[in-house]
Amino acid sequence: MENTKDLTEHSSRSERKRRDSFGMFDGYDSCSEDTSSSSSSDESEEEVAPLPSSLPIIKNNGQVYTYPDGKSGMATCEMCGMVGVRDAFYSKTKRFCSVSCSRSYSSNSKKASILARLQVTGKPPTKKAKVLQKQPLVAKLAAYAQYQATLQNQVKTKTAAVPVEGFSWGNYITSNNLTAAPVTCFKHAPMGTCWGDISEGVRVEVPNTDCSLPTKVFWIAGIVKLAGYNALLRYEGFENDSSVDFWCNVCGSDIHPVGWCAASGKPLVPPRTIQHKYTNWKAFLVKRLTGAKTLPPDFSQKVSESMQYPFKPSMRVEVVDKTHLCRTRVAVVDSVIGGRLRLVYEESEDKTDDFWCHMYSPLIHHIGWSRSIGHRFKRSDITKKQDGHYDAPPHLFAKVKEVDPSGEWFKEGMKLEAIDPLNLSAICVATIRKVLADGYLMIGIDGSEAADGSDWFCYHATSPSIFPVGFCEINAIELTPPRGYAKLPFKWFDYLRETDSIAAPVKLFNKEVPNHGFHIRMKLEAVDLMEPRLVCVATVTRIIHRLLRIHFDGWEEEYDQWVDCESPDLYPVGWCQLTGYQLQPPAPQTARDSQSSSSKQKKKAKSQQYKGHKKMTSLQLKEELLDGEEYNFLQGASDQESNGSASYYIKQEP
Repeated sequence: MENTKDLTEHSSRSERKRRDSFGMFDGYDSCSEDTSSSSSSDESEEEVAPLPSSLPIIKNNGQVYTYPDGKSGMATCEMCGMVGVRDAFYSKTKRFCSVSCSRSYSSNSKKASILARLQVTGKPPTKKAKVLQKQPLVAKLAAYAQYQATLQNQVKTKTAAVPVEGFSWGNYITSNNLTAAPVTCFKHAPMGTCWGDISEGVRVEVPNTDCSLPTKVFWIAGIVKLAGYNALLRYEGFENDSSVDFWCNVCGSDIHPVGWCAASGKPLVPPRTIQHKYTNWKAFLVKRLTGAKTLPPDFSQKVSESMQYPFKPSMRVEVVDKTHLCRTRVAVVDSVIGGRLRLVYEESEDKTDDFWCHMYSPLIHHIGWSRSIGHRFKRSDITKKQDGHYDAPPHLFAKVKEVDPSGEWFKEGMKLEAIDPLNLSAICVATIRKVLADGYLMIGIDGSEAADGSDWFCYHATSPSIFPVGFCEINAIELTPPRGYAKLPFKWFDYLRETDSIAAPVKLFNKEVPNHGFHIRMKLEAVDLMEPRLVCVATVTRIIHRLLRIHFDGWEEEYDQWVDCESPDLYPVGWCQLTGYQLQPPAPQTARDSQSSSSKQKKKAKSQQYKGHKKMTSLQLKEELLDGEEYNFLQGASDQESNGSASYYIKQEP
């Protein structure tokens, strides 16, 4: 059912062209003999099998790491002075021991004012302030667990709608002539599936602020521009005069369809600035509104219904252990804001050990999920449920696609490419370490795994975060080689031979590409998954099929994150205002300028040097294929949009 009321025939929109996805070869599968598959296990807290003893082991602050070449070297953090293994440090330059130190270094000029705000006002820290409450964190786990420290000195409260001082989406969009992703791109967000064709030209009834009357009166306005939930409105009668245009949230309580005032007995009063323009305003409105569109009568009801969330406080769930990604723990829902859950680990006595995620996140599951698939699980010291706590019903959780592992399937030891959950800006060389039940896989990042496998992570076989060998090469994405791997440029053929391993078959990966509607440079609100309680101003900078590169405005590219187009951690512009969540504004110019030019030049030089090594033509690749098999693929422009459903892994037999 359409979301707007047609008063005349609406001109049809031209259908957006779908770009065909490009092909991909499957030739790596034949580089070595197949290995035996790993059966799913029913273990719960049993230890994961250790890594091969041939790998040298290095200890750093009590955490154990392995490196293929044993030549890790040492480094000193430029922010806190911590000394540790160089390869365990953050960012390409290895100047800082964690993301927290890196950002703190960038925004150190704001340190005094931020500390004063925290000490005097007691307000929750913003993205600038969080770096100042740094805890000594260890290697890769630092990036994922660091945000916990920012909450240890706070009293437990619900996230409230706190205005962001000095930032306005409307001003930001207008002054920079920006475009925001439409609400229809976010199926999990309020009104995401029932937004209809609300667009420019739709008329609404809104409060008249250009009036000296003591009572609240209304007037009709038209949508001049849409930016997510936000609309730039212009009162009827101002024609091309934009002097009193204003932004508001279309889903707000003061926005009504045309006719609401008449039905509710509310007065329609023209703005004072233009009262003199017409003597018969009724005739003017009749003429202007003939053939126009407005919101459906039940629009506000739909908004209210779409903001009802099934998860409730005191529900118990299983969620990933943020300090040991290889296992899950029991947590309790503390609060629900816009579908985002603040989960408190059950053993946390002061309720500060928490984790933020969306209710449709693949990181949360019903009680008993870990045992059912053979995933590691940390048993709670609490022997019985606390009063009032109850298990969340299984039907509330996001469903994964059913798979058939009876035929050709993923096997332990197979190689692939995967988004590193502890460094979401990187797609890395990875290995399947264990095959669980129901299509779940335990994966480790080659060259940087903890000796006990504590940083293995779980992805479903249909996850959009795992890719076949060669995905990055074909799509011009920088693949992160194993730490300590000295044979650069990295070549999959050589690596598979050296490790005596095979690539996971291309046909086993998720090849669906939805018509998501995103375009490059679109604005949105996105969760910083390294600090998942933060929702930030962000931009889509790259689109590779269904994969989006999300850039956090004002921050350097090293903080960018690869995110799926259907991720529940992406939201339309105006989502924070609508739900009462606090939005993190772009980083201030002073913080951006604090980075030294020499550091930037080093990063640029290193990046260019690495990218130069990675250039390889399709002809060179085909010449290196083994067993005389031929595989053809189409080279696509990586920065163009791929916005249609097609198979982009194609194997052609000779």
